[in-house]
Amino acid sequence: MDRYGLAEQFEASRAHMTAVAYRMLGSQMEADDAVQEAWLRLSRSDAAAIDNLSGWLTTVVARVCLDMLRSRDSRQEAPLSPDLAFPSPEPDPSDQALMAESVGLALLVVLETLAPAERVAFVLHDMFGVPFEEIAPIVGRSPAAARQLASRARRRVQGASSPSRPAGGEVVRAFLAAAQGGDFQALLALLDPEVVLRSDEAAAAIGAPALLAGPQAVAGRFSGGAKAAQLALINGALGLVWMQHRQPKVVFSFTVRGASVVAIDMIADPDRLVGMAIDVVRSGERRP
Repeated sequence: MDRYGLAEQFEASRAHMTAVAYRMLGSQMEADDAVQEAWLRLSRSDAAAIDNLSGWLTTVVARVCLDMLRSRDSRQEAPLSPDLAFPSPEPDPSDQALMAESVGLALLVVLETLAPAERVAFVLHDMFGVPFEEIAPIVGRSPAAARQLASRARRRVQGASSPSRPAGGEVVRAFLAAAQGGDFQALLALLDPEVVLRSDEAAAAIGAPALLAGPQAVAGRFSGGAKAAQLALINGALGLVWMQHRQPKVVFSFTVRGASVVAIDMIADPDRLVGMAIDVVRSGERRP
């Protein structure tokens, strides 16, 4: 394969690699550096001998990120503060806003508390579905030990809470039940007086309102609806997703304060959905 063809295949995997690196590092600038390092290593490798380029690149990015996390620990750097979580060498406010929204600042703060190997194992398995057999050589452990790393990280993530963005799992569950049951009054009781429903351009293009404000309007939109919606962990927080052919088509991200929904974001942009960690909660499964 010539260099042009190799670069073309690399660019096709760039968004995925950036998403992996960003969740591991919590920094757009460092994520870009990790992806650039993957390109340098690829350009020095025998690309013709690589059977699965996407998998190879994911492995390389993960190893680079693990080295960066360990280096950060050895220098005893403090975790990124909420105000410094999304640096970029050439700031693009719109790009940073999309990345921040897709991952969730609260989740990034929790991930910063994990040991490097725990963070890598959790991100690769729980967010991107990489098997433990492939994670094991990256973190230098057996598959069983890699599973334990991810399990410990998962407990930390699920047990953590953020005052700025509470999990609100029971509120979301109650909202879905009231919406599907057409219980208008129950929906009103769950909505903050200042609640808003916001839709991105892709959602608006399929008929969703760009903005609705107030409990009456939002409850009216959902009452008797959401029949096909499913509970799902969206970047670690409980929300709703509408799936088609096993692929997420629309995500409903909830902001909950106390026992009330203060905002619902309806996201249908395929590029944004690709960057999200979406885990459908099966019937009867206990989740936060």
